[in-house]
Amino acid sequence: MSVWLGCVARFLRVWLCVFLGVCVLCESEVRGQQVLREAVVREAGVLGLGWARTKVNMAIFRHSAVDSFGGRQVAGWYDGEGRVCLAERRLGEDRWRVQETGLRGRVTDAHNVISLAFDGAGELHVSWDHHGHPLRYVRVSAGGGLEPGERRVMVGRDEERVTYPEFYRLPDGGLLFFYRDGAAGSGNLVLNRYRPSVDGVGGVWERVQGNLIDGEGERNAYWQACVDGGGVIHLSWVWRETPDVVTNHDVCYARSVDGGVTWTDSAGLRLSVPMTAAGSEYACRVAQGSELANQTSMSVDGSGRPVIATFWRGSEAGSVPQYRLVYLTESGWRVVQVGERTLNFERRGSGTKRPPISRPLLLLDAAVGSRRAVVLFRDQEFGGGVSAAVTGDYERGDWQYWRLTGVVGQADPLVDFAVWRERGEVHLLSQLTGQGDGEREESVEPTAVRLLEWPVCWPVAE
Repeated sequence: MSVWLGCVARFLRVWLCVFLGVCVLCESEVRGQQVLREAVVREAGVLGLGWARTKVNMAIFRHSAVDSFGGRQVAGWYDGEGRVCLAERRLGEDRWRVQETGLRGRVTDAHNVISLAFDGAGELHVSWDHHGHPLRYVRVSAGGGLEPGERRVMVGRDEERVTYPEFYRLPDGGLLFFYRDGAAGSGNLVLNRYRPSVDGVGGVWERVQGNLIDGEGERNAYWQACVDGGGVIHLSWVWRETPDVVTNHDVCYARSVDGGVTWTDSAGLRLSVPMTAAGSEYACRVAQGSELANQTSMSVDGSGRPVIATFWRGSEAGSVPQYRLVYLTESGWRVVQVGERTLNFERRGSGTKRPPISRPLLLLDAAVGSRRAVVLFRDQEFGGGVSAAVTGDYERGDWQYWRLTGVVGQADPLVDFAVWRERGEVHLLSQLTGQGDGEREESVEPTAVRLLEWPVCWPVAE
């Protein structure tokens, strides 16, 4: 009966989207060359107030800020005093239980994010407060409640200068943990793997790669990753030559079919590890000084093809930064532009920047053969809220644009990737935040942290 009701619900959602897709045009507005429609978004609750003088709660390299497992959804954020807060609910309910954990972070620096993930045994893993600092890592028992246990090490080495902690759940219930060891302009990428408890025996972390991508003391990689349904790890990155964001360049790619032990290029040719600038596959060459974004997102489509979302400025005179997808085809890598922006900007220097757009977050439909895509972004041209560009075929384009939120300041879009994979719904963690240039603060008092639900309205096939 539950399966039948689920099918009916999906059928009604599709037809509701079709109906709204026609009727909402009378309430739309034109932004540049794009028509921006008002999405029907449901607020699933206010979780609490969050620190808002920087974007530490809403930076896109929080992988992830909210996660689900077994019908349980948990989100994390820093409150106005810099304390780590966790909130949980049962999916489908709007009542959240909030736990102020007693853990604290240096919230004046937007790098010091909270990342969390469930493993396949239902235990929650949390890492927080890093910008070249010793590893901070705790677990929350699967038995219920949100009180974290004692602080732990993972493998006990190369854990003194951690930045950008990111968890990814594997199909077997294990976890990957990526982080940078070192500093901007000279850091290396470390990869750990967690094997969850079996028959009551505690889970264990192991080192997979101590130096997966090597900057050779001259540069470092800013990466994004994803794990497909078959457990293949897809990794892409841009190089940065110095701490100055203007030195970002090129988009590289590698994959692993054995949990990160060995790596190949897109054609299956073995790559030497650690991967270096000379020994990497280049999916797209982008020159320094092109406003190339770092730490964005990537996904895999219904044909198993990796797709990378980012932005950069073209080489043509008068061009402005545009959102783009870099994707793999049978004949090689291709690039497609998402929409047509008109507002120019320029980023320079080190630290967190505050451009008029966010880094894009890419969601792809994993149904066999599908090329349906959603790109979530914030753009001043679109009113400063989180919007969604949606298409039935990302190669062809024909994007439709939906407004999901009001103004969110400098926030990036953050979603529950597990809900997207399992339900095809966007569960968006949303907060209005400030952000000064180069880790300076803006005078923004604590603002509400919300969870929003949006059943994607796919364009109707012609």
